[in-house]
Amino acid sequence: MTPLTERYVQEVVRRIPAGQRDDIAEELRTTIADTIEGRGAAEREVLTEMGDPLRLAACYSGRPLALIGSGLYPAYMRLLKLLLWTVLPLITAVSVVLDVLDDNDAGSAIGTGIGTALVVGAQMFAWLTVVFALIDRIPQRAAVDTWTPDDLPELREPDKGGLAAGLSVAWNVLLIGLIVWQHVAEPFRTDSGERAQVLDPALWSGWIWPVLAGLAGLVAIEVVWIGTRRWTFPLVAGYVGATAVFALPLAWIVYQKEFFSSAFLADVTVLDSFYTVAALGVLAVSAGNVIKALRDARG
Repeated sequence: MTPLTERYVQEVVRRIPAGQRDDIAEELRTTIADTIEGRGAAEREVLTEMGDPLRLAACYSGRPLALIGSGLYPAYMRLLKLLLWTVLPLITAVSVVLDVLDDNDAGSAIGTGIGTALVVGAQMFAWLTVVFALIDRIPQRAAVDTWTPDDLPELREPDKGGLAAGLSVAWNVLLIGLIVWQHVAEPFRTDSGERAQVLDPALWSGWIWPVLAGLAGLVAIEVVWIGTRRWTFPLVAGYVGATAVFALPLAWIVYQKEFFSSAFLADVTVLDSFYTVAALGVLAVSAGNVIKALRDARG
């Protein structure tokens, strides 16, 4: 073999797992020599036809050359559009409202909105791209790339369920924002003019964290569902788990009358019946959502 062929072979095999290099190198040398001899072609011409060593190495190793392959690209684009057109505007609006409620002027609120849109939008794009690029490089993912007519969704009206899921995502994100905001901003003003939280500050030492974690889990699962429009067993299991993590602690907090802060209750009268009704309502709505998800997954 000439130095030119050896350089080509070396450039290919150095990008291939070590256990395959010797066999592939020998195969390449034989192929190049046979092609040159059989066609009477020049060595440079044969190597040019074989193409870029990087691309040939990717074919041998099965590694994608694109950042996100064609198998995952449709789901990637659906999720990206969803985040940029629904979640990003909601987060931006919440940030502007919080800025206004903190008694800042209109210029500050506009600046906050623009800054939030740019920073959060860039973060959404970057992290979603990183996640899908990593998924695309996980070995043994033939099941993800293989499409059959069985994967076609049932005939349905345009956007069936999509609007409801989008509203649910927006509502849960808003709840997370309001819970954190009332803790940080202390928006309630007592009769004496002191600022106070609406929720019991003691919750931040324990029970509020599973509530927030459950809400965040529901948002993530609903975003995935909107992107795929399919309930799979892992997705349903995650939805049931996230609902339980959110609803059970919240219902317990409300039932035990540990929901509102003492400063809030000193100025606002809350009937005892409210706690029982609210706790049962949380459990009933959550159970209904779980039953609906299980029914949709079966149907």
